[in-house]
Amino acid sequence: MNSYVAEVLKNIKARDAHESEFFQAVEEVLHDVAPVIERNPEFEKLGVLERVTEPERIISFRVPWVDDAGKIRVNKGFRVQFNNAIGPYKGGIRFHPSVNQGIIKFLGFEQILKNSLTGLPIGGGKGGADFDPKGKSDREVMAFCQSFMTELYRHIGADTDVPAGDIGVGAREIGYMYGQYKRIRNEFSGVLTGKGLWYGGSLGRKGATGDGLCYFVDEMLKTAGDKWNGKKVIVSGSGNVAIYACEKALEFGAHVIAMSDSNGYIYDETGIDLALVKQIKEVDRARIKEYVTRAGRGVYTEGCSGIWNVACDIALPCATQNEIDENSAKALIANGCKYVAEGANMPCTIEATKLFLSSAVAFAPGKAANAGGVSASGLEMTQNSLRLSWTAQEVDERLRAIMNGIYKSAYDASKEFGMEGNLVAGSNISGFMKIANAMMAQGVAY
Repeated sequence: MNSYVAEVLKNIKARDAHESEFFQAVEEVLHDVAPVIERNPEFEKLGVLERVTEPERIISFRVPWVDDAGKIRVNKGFRVQFNNAIGPYKGGIRFHPSVNQGIIKFLGFEQILKNSLTGLPIGGGKGGADFDPKGKSDREVMAFCQSFMTELYRHIGADTDVPAGDIGVGAREIGYMYGQYKRIRNEFSGVLTGKGLWYGGSLGRKGATGDGLCYFVDEMLKTAGDKWNGKKVIVSGSGNVAIYACEKALEFGAHVIAMSDSNGYIYDETGIDLALVKQIKEVDRARIKEYVTRAGRGVYTEGCSGIWNVACDIALPCATQNEIDENSAKALIANGCKYVAEGANMPCTIEATKLFLSSAVAFAPGKAANAGGVSASGLEMTQNSLRLSWTAQEVDERLRAIMNGIYKSAYDASKEFGMEGNLVAGSNISGFMKIANAMMAQGVAY
């Protein structure tokens, strides 16, 4: 490894070793961009790696709110504004008990590269809180969101930092936060994306991450001279990304046979009834195990990791980080899986990723494959700025063009640096080059 890269990694590990997800993401990227550093010694001279791996700003704050029993609760909120060399900070807000500073830093770092790959003028950031909206009433969720925004509003703006949704933050939460922002600032602006269609949202945004994931896989299939028709597909998760990835895969002619939630997974060899999954998860907000009873077919298994033992052609991990470990990767490879594309953020461990890259499996990293969501958010920002709305078809055409462009830039970069077909390295290199050049042009301030 390049000595400069090794030194930067050593220093980050010494300083941030407790933030394991963040270090995992940084280690992967820096390893892949080492050849870029060799070609561009000026990056070392001006400390580009030290600057791009350190957030420009970390905001941590308490979020007090009152539950339905009248008890005062306190959660911890975060916003990491990582890099705005190519545009305003852009990244989701996650509400989940697992949220901590390390998780948000990892997500924010990945977001820099993902946003760069889209070709849109947006930088990288991320936010969240260790609040769990599950089991809370609408009033409690509203109380929390309003308190969260009462602090966050100071740090965001349509041309400064534009948050979106993420795990635990959907249309309901975005609406409550936007209403509070508008109340405090007395302005109607595109400060949040993922808004409702009736107040500045974009058609196609809800399904954009899942749709974009499948558009990316479609390019992978075309490169291999293959097609979706008849392919057996596993989709982990059952949130927005998973549901719309499943829907798009079915449109392409695939056969989705398994899905999951945080408790377990369902396997239906006749094909998942997506309309029923939507009813269970989006309307009833129930657990996916009810699928078997309501459908009268399929098998439910407690625990999530077993889903990767199901034989398939295409695996789309769309749940959470590090859900596919080394053993799960081995099971997928042994059972003949040919394509793995990350719908979630870093759902594969480093060990799993290395196994895929060293096998015959075509592998797509999340920063490229799941960039459809932030791409649609960027398109929503554009519509808000122009004070107009595009049709669903117009948004979808732009989304597909962006995803095709991401695939091409990643593939071309992998070829240029002697790693043809390694989309992990290609994505990291392509995304990094744009950011590094922007930082170089703007001086040490960035």
